[in-house]
Amino acid sequence: MKQVVIIGNGIAGITAARHIRKRSNYAITVISGESDHFYSRTALMYLYMGHMAYYNIKPYEDWFWPKNRIGLVRDWVTQVDTKHKKLRLQEKGEISYDILLIASGSHPRKGGWPGEEAPNVQGLYSLQDLERMEQQTKGIERGVVIGGGLIGVEMAEMLHSRNIAVSLVVREKEYWSNVLPPEEAAIISLHLRRQGIDLQLESELEEIIQDEKGNAKAVRLKGGKQVDCQFVGITIGVVPNISFLEGSGIETNRGILVDSCFRTNQPDVYAIGDCAEYHQPPAGRKSLEQIWYTGRIHGETVASTICGTPLTYKPGPWFNSAKFFDIEYQVYGEVPNLPKEDTETLFWQHLEHEQTIRIAWNKSSGAVKGFSLLGIRYRHEVCARWIKTSATIDSILPALGEANFDPEFHRRHEQEIRDLYEKQTGRTLATPVRKKFWKIFG
Repeated sequence: MKQVVIIGNGIAGITAARHIRKRSNYAITVISGESDHFYSRTALMYLYMGHMAYYNIKPYEDWFWPKNRIGLVRDWVTQVDTKHKKLRLQEKGEISYDILLIASGSHPRKGGWPGEEAPNVQGLYSLQDLERMEQQTKGIERGVVIGGGLIGVEMAEMLHSRNIAVSLVVREKEYWSNVLPPEEAAIISLHLRRQGIDLQLESELEEIIQDEKGNAKAVRLKGGKQVDCQFVGITIGVVPNISFLEGSGIETNRGILVDSCFRTNQPDVYAIGDCAEYHQPPAGRKSLEQIWYTGRIHGETVASTICGTPLTYKPGPWFNSAKFFDIEYQVYGEVPNLPKEDTETLFWQHLEHEQTIRIAWNKSSGAVKGFSLLGIRYRHEVCARWIKTSATIDSILPALGEANFDPEFHRRHEQEIRDLYEKQTGRTLATPVRKKFWKIFG
């Protein structure tokens, strides 16, 4: 019987384990030093905020693993010997494999700033990071978060939930303006300030100032401004967790280099999730994809290949979602943050509420390229279908109600968006065909 060993029990590794079990009778062992069982990493903030307990964020009961004959080993892998197909563990000796799947994830990126090694300076990725944050933020008055991405705003909300004053340091002109178009970025920046966050825009960290015991007591920003604090969160991204592969012969760059089936340069060795880097990424994708849902697709795809049916990774149109305090965000496909020569966009904003819809399409063909939404939900499958089939902007606007995912009694805005498009372009759209069960409430 083949022995499949998986390093990492995150969404990628566990999805692979489940699908390998569905497809085969292979022996499966999952190794992780972080936790006994798989948990939802995206829910860590809710543990800190008191909205959930740890058992709430475990998707499977503890009996699931023995019932499905998936062995779990709590340990860290320190060395990979691809020649003899063995792994060296930190505490439990060696383990052999026939097929190795590396799903070791990431760890927080550091910036190399003076004072960064202080015990109350950290990122947020793992359970260990959360436990450390719990200890380091007890009884403090102010925290500073460095970085204007999704983890940064989550950490700011976490601290804010405990009535800890927060300064969020962002080098861009507006929050996340390297991803969001200017209008949306300005809305989120204003929303963060309304929540009580001290948003320091166009600012960069220069130094973390330590006290006589080596703890961070303040940060100094470029330009000389100093902000006193008792905790510093570094949220400037993550890097693949691959240092334990040194000397293994597995080819790496920023991550573990893989082909379209997640095969590495070593026989019977695969890599998926945050740690995997494509030699040639799929169209419209980056070489590193450190997103929850892509890890799930990685796991399903590689399981098929491991079980004898090679399958090429086909993720479909880009998708991401987030929550900025009270504002939900969704993006489907490609919506540029800055104008592009080949792309035209329609931007609608509610006059009273923090709600926006932006639709991007190809100027020459009219094919829809993407949707970006704040405070409004669209159906993933509908948006993905329109993008994959190159549906035109003129054809999807009359059918826009099909994409709306908001509850029944929420106000609908499809007619306003149609009117705006006709005004912007001077074109008249076809009358939408309404299904009998549609109800429009003003």
